[in-house]
Amino acid sequence: MTRVTWTGVQSDAPEVFDVLIIGGGIVGCAVARALTAFDISVALVEARTDVGDVTSKANTAILHTGFDATPGSRESRLVRRGYELLADYAEVVGIPVERTGALLVAWTDEELKSLPKLAKKAADNGYDSALLIGADEVYRREPALGPGALGGLVIPDESIICSWTCALAYVTEAVSRGLYLFLDQKVTGLDVDTHLTRVVTTRGELAARWIVNVAGLGADVIDRLLGHDRFTVVPRKGELIVFDKLARPLVQSIVLPVPSSRGKGVLVSPTIYGNVMLGPTAENIGDRGDTSTSVEGLSFLMAKGEQIMPQLLEEEITTTYAGLRASTEHDDYVIDCDPVSRYVLLGGIRSTGLTASMSLAEQVVMLIRDAGELLTDQVDLPAPPRMPQIGQAFTRPFQDTDRIAADPEYGRIVCFCERVSRGEIRDALASPVPPTDVDGLRRRTRALMGRCQGFYCQAEVQTLLGADSRSGGGRG
Repeated sequence: MTRVTWTGVQSDAPEVFDVLIIGGGIVGCAVARALTAFDISVALVEARTDVGDVTSKANTAILHTGFDATPGSRESRLVRRGYELLADYAEVVGIPVERTGALLVAWTDEELKSLPKLAKKAADNGYDSALLIGADEVYRREPALGPGALGGLVIPDESIICSWTCALAYVTEAVSRGLYLFLDQKVTGLDVDTHLTRVVTTRGELAARWIVNVAGLGADVIDRLLGHDRFTVVPRKGELIVFDKLARPLVQSIVLPVPSSRGKGVLVSPTIYGNVMLGPTAENIGDRGDTSTSVEGLSFLMAKGEQIMPQLLEEEITTTYAGLRASTEHDDYVIDCDPVSRYVLLGGIRSTGLTASMSLAEQVVMLIRDAGELLTDQVDLPAPPRMPQIGQAFTRPFQDTDRIAADPEYGRIVCFCERVSRGEIRDALASPVPPTDVDGLRRRTRALMGRCQGFYCQAEVQTLLGADSRSGGGRG
């Protein structure tokens, strides 16, 4: 029996879970993977109909070295550790990663003077490979940069990654280890009893001995339901522009501005799918569901792009989008454990959450163990999954002649912009955590992501998705 459900509690689910995770973003999925390595019952509850469907799906998808984190902070330590863990895991399960490196470009005398300080900061964070370079070397590395660059700082190990595949790999492995995944179930109430916590959702009630709050933009709401008032989430909207694949030769690495207190600023970066990204903006807003783009925001980005890389603006725009980061009044991650109520909090996990996801999961395991919980390793864990390859720099199914010979469906292209085959769509719909809509299918296959944005292929994709739904696939 499947352990992924949209309809309530499965008949084989325990009356009381050992651990219940609230939030199915990339960190919540990482926590689920980590906890299901032990001989305990684990559930994950997510308000959306898919994992990784809020902050995790709309970020800059950079695997950070942590060079510019605050030295000595939780974030610095966990990002550094997370980088190592995720880089290794990506290789095992096939998450696409490209080590493009990053280049911080100084455009003013003030920024130029700050570069040695940033190099020292990187060293204080345990990163010793930062390299100061002059203007000539900046333009040798990035010939398409606009005029006026005075110098730069190279971070060779910054990388681009597929955040979608990352979240899906975590949750797929967790489900194979016994995770109960409850989707489309928003937590509306929590009642802590002596030995357990009752969790009221929009589809019924669950109970667990331990609660892990990884609710992202809603983490402060969950925290208050449990009687705390430790932080307030202020959504920080980041709008981005994605340029056509023909722009990719213009950009050799992740081009970063000198960072400020509000973040890394506007960058120009290649994407793992072969496009070029410009953004993000950084606007604090009140609406936790507002992912709209604006004329003002996109105009701001175009003006920045004109300064950074004028040639980029001559290329076609494929799409625009906006994501929300869970900023708080604290400068660091908010991590805490209450052994009495058996409650672990991970809050204020901002843009570095992707990189730190596996180390944050390690932290949860440690906190639960330190609280006196006996965690015994599961015997005979299943092998990690091998994820579908959707990175542009890697061999895709349509390029694999042996695979097509064995199964011609991989040679029957549905989405011509992104070269997505019927075989890939079939596999996604039959996967352990299948998509329930077009957006979910897009994140699993790249279908509809290309230049035409589904104009030519959406009808066929919708037909395949609908046929799967009618046949009983896609839902547990």
